[in-house]
Amino acid sequence: MFIIDKMIDKRIAAYQSDLLTTHYAEVENMYRQIRGWRHDYRNHIQVLKSYADMGALDDIRRYLDALDTDLNTVDMALKTGNKMTDVILNSKISLAKAKDIEVTADAHVAVALTTAEIDLCIIIGNLFDNAIEASMGLPKEERMIRVYMDMKNTQLYMSFTNRTAVKKQQKENGRFLTSKGKGHGYGLVRIDTIIERYQGYIRRNSEDGAFTTEILLPQ
Repeated sequence: MFIIDKMIDKRIAAYQSDLLTTHYAEVENMYRQIRGWRHDYRNHIQVLKSYADMGALDDIRRYLDALDTDLNTVDMALKTGNKMTDVILNSKISLAKAKDIEVTADAHVAVALTTAEIDLCIIIGNLFDNAIEASMGLPKEERMIRVYMDMKNTQLYMSFTNRTAVKKQQKENGRFLTSKGKGHGYGLVRIDTIIERYQGYIRRNSEDGAFTTEILLPQ
């Protein structure tokens, strides 16, 4: 059993490393887009001035529509109050929208949390990645992810809900089965391990074509 446990720990550690690498790459890409947009800002103004001098209102509207679409892909629209939470949530929201997934998010988080940033990244990143993957099994018009985060006295509350093509997911040994096949599911194990370490609470529920995860973390 000791050898098996060590193998599992190594796989989880490797999974965590890959996950963080992916998350940081997504965040860096988002900021690269923001820096690029700011760099081009003066050029955009010059183009709009030229159209205005020509009285080309239709061209101005078309150009503004294009800018609005471009900016929406990089805008840090969600501001929770906590910088780390802002970064990981906004990067995942941007990724989900790029995959034609409707996202509604309402998050209010304390400026300072006792939960380590790396643990927060792993929890939120895993929850969002799982929700995105489940959503991709649905037609575009049915894809939906709903996120809610708030402080409940001295605890951080998180709720992630997504629609899924599976009406009700099955459990094995008290744990929901992953749809990724054998050798996967380490993200769920990693989340549970972190929650247990903080003596928090986690509840997962699958019914009526929706999957919800609720978490409470003491702060």
